[in-house]
Amino acid sequence: MNKAILGKKLGMTQVFSPKGLVIPVTVVEANPNVVVQIKNEDNDGYNALVVAYGEIKEKLVNKPMAGTFKKAGVKPLRSLKEFRFDDIANYTVGQEIKCDVFVEGDKVDAVAVSRGRGFTGSMFRWNMRHQDNTHGGYKVHRHQSLGSGPGVGKVFKGKRMAGRYGGTQVTVQNLEVVRVDKDRNIILVKGAIPGPRNGVVMLRNAVKA
Repeated sequence: MNKAILGKKLGMTQVFSPKGLVIPVTVVEANPNVVVQIKNEDNDGYNALVVAYGEIKEKLVNKPMAGTFKKAGVKPLRSLKEFRFDDIANYTVGQEIKCDVFVEGDKVDAVAVSRGRGFTGSMFRWNMRHQDNTHGGYKVHRHQSLGSGPGVGKVFKGKRMAGRYGGTQVTVQNLEVVRVDKDRNIILVKGAIPGPRNGVVMLRNAVKA
């Protein structure tokens, strides 16, 4: 059975197992997702659900998005995401997907946009080592060598250099669901999940479980 849900990363904490072991967990607030559109093989070539999540003021919704929600008869929400499922027979437009689709012990993949760090140097971006911190011989310790000799006269494509770091989609695989709180719409996932606090996270069935 395919399972997936959108949620908000609240941060990290720790819980104790029945044996008294400390388990670091990420807290994901997974309020109900609303099905906005259903895609099938006959019309679209594949089966999928388009779901919406997160509160938003109606004045911030543009006209195309407002039309999509109006057609589905659903209140406008902030985020839209497509879940590709093998079987969509049990879903209808307007149906809610709640956090209890997952249970304790499930293996999930967490997909989110990593924290943006702006323009960074090559040491921080690519984890390069610095030059020797000796008292003589070197005047710069964080300077990167381009590595091309005088006969080359160019920088090769793909060279690891300074640039924009972060702000890309990252997937962490095979995380374990430690606890599901239906009353508070909270899922506790073992380990770290990419992205900043209050960032949108997608939890789905582990592909390689």
